Amino acid sequence: MDRTDQGVTPRTTPRTTRWAVLAGVLAMTAVGGSTAVSGQLAHAPLAAPQALRYALACALLLVAARAGRQPVRRPRGAEWAWLAGVAGSGLLLFNVALVRGAEHAEPAVFGVAVASVPLVLVLAGRRRPAPRALAAALLVGAGAVLLHGAGRSDAEGLGWALLVLAGEVGFTLLAVPVLARHGAFGVSVHTTWMAAAGFAAAALLGPGPAAVRLRPADLLAVAYLAVAVTAVAFVLWYSCVRRLGAGRAGLLTGVAPPAAAVGGVLLGAPAPGAAGWAGLALVVAGLVVGLTPSAGAPGARSGRGPSAARRWRDRASAARSPAGSAR
Repeated sequence: MDRTDQGVTPRTTPRTTRWAVLAGVLAMTAVGGSTAVSGQLAHAPLAAPQALRYALACALLLVAARAGRQPVRRPRGAEWAWLAGVAGSGLLLFNVALVRGAEHAEPAVFGVAVASVPLVLVLAGRRRPAPRALAAALLVGAGAVLLHGAGRSDAEGLGWALLVLAGEVGFTLLAVPVLARHGAFGVSVHTTWMAAAGFAAAALLGPGPAAVRLRPADLLAVAYLAVAVTAVAFVLWYSCVRRLGAGRAGLLTGVAPPAAAVGGVLLGAPAPGAAGWAGLALVVAGLVVGLTPSAGAPGARSGRGPSAARRWRDRASAARSPAGSAR
């Protein structure tokens, strides 16, 4: 058994930490800036464009992995369940909840759900969250809410918003046990082909591919989502999570709402008001508080300690026992 099988996280240095933060910021900027592009597909059935998106992203990832000599290992044992959990929650459930929920709630409601991700990850990451980490998560979440507002919703819309939150958390947290062995490329490849298969099945069970009419602009939107928001952003994000741990990396999800706001302004939306600027300041303050070196007392530099990363790895290791039966 090699070291990656034991869930060993690469040693984190100040330089690798800076690169990890930059990777997370770039990933969440791509995600936040994709809001307007996703709206281009609002008229089309959900499943078929998403199946095409994830299939294309998977193909690009495989090419990039081969070119960069990044191994893509076959999952074994419990790893299938973890990877299926990431694909099912973070890709399938998240997208379905976002689309179906839009019929019952304003977009700001889902912005609030995503803004809660840092807090959930911090609480999941430690039995007793460090006060500084908790304060950082609260600042980021509050800032995102101020930036977008709370929005209006009915009861069903709130239910979909909770599923959006669960999907976003699962996308990060369920990947932790398999990141050490599979790396950012491996996790991204396996979750995208699983998502492509799931959406393709849904498309076949629904109106069928013949009912989908994608215009050239729609195909461009699918291509952008596949390349920037999936293939590139996934690898960047999982590289960040692997270095920083789920809790600290989760703070960077606070970058997505400001990126969405900036993208909207560039496309002609009005600039944020006083509350929006105050929210942006809170997000920045939360990131500074949570990501500065002093934020990690012993063991926190890689987001570890009695953390989610270690607990999830322990559970994954236990699932591979006894006597290698999960192989």
